[in-house]
Amino acid sequence: MSENLVQHLLQAFDGISRCIQTQLTRFILRSDQPPASAHKDSPLTSLSSHSVGVFHPEILQKQKTSGPTTKEDLGRATWTFLHTLAAQYPEKPTRQQKKDVKELMAILSRMYPCKECADHFREVLIATPVQAGSHEEFSHWLCHVHNVVNRSLGKLTFPCERVDARWGKLECEHRACDLQGSASMDVTDAAHYRR
Repeated sequence: MSENLVQHLLQAFDGISRCIQTQLTRFILRSDQPPASAHKDSPLTSLSSHSVGVFHPEILQKQKTSGPTTKEDLGRATWTFLHTLAAQYPEKPTRQQKKDVKELMAILSRMYPCKECADHFREVLIATPVQAGSHEEFSHWLCHVHNVVNRSLGKLTFPCERVDARWGKLECEHRACDLQGSASMDVTDAAHYRR
């Protein structure tokens, strides 16, 4: 794998990470009040209620002092990153973007810090190859794959038709959350990333 691709992925991850941190901060500040439209028995609410607790300030503080990252914490963080990436994925991705997202999934299946998880993810990728022809295709593929993993762990599955409601695009000023290499990138920018 070329050093440029790794550098490109790290830069993209850094940008998305900063946007996620901004959104999580906003979310934490609002987490004390449940959404007015939330229904207790709603599948979306019941599934996300666990993740709401994870970001509550007291629980965050408790997690910071409890020691090393757990496999579950790593899994939640990884799924957050992947679903956020899918939410930002363009409607009409370039060939390079399609190639990059497929390679990212392959890299995760080889380099993920939990060997058991990486091996399982590799099996899932073989059975369900990455679909990245559009935002909708990639988002729904990722949701399906997440549900496969959840089923194997005995967890609830998520209704994939609601994936955009749960993992919508980040709200960033001046298109700061756009993926690098998007179709709107001009030739000069594209040449910079090939170096």
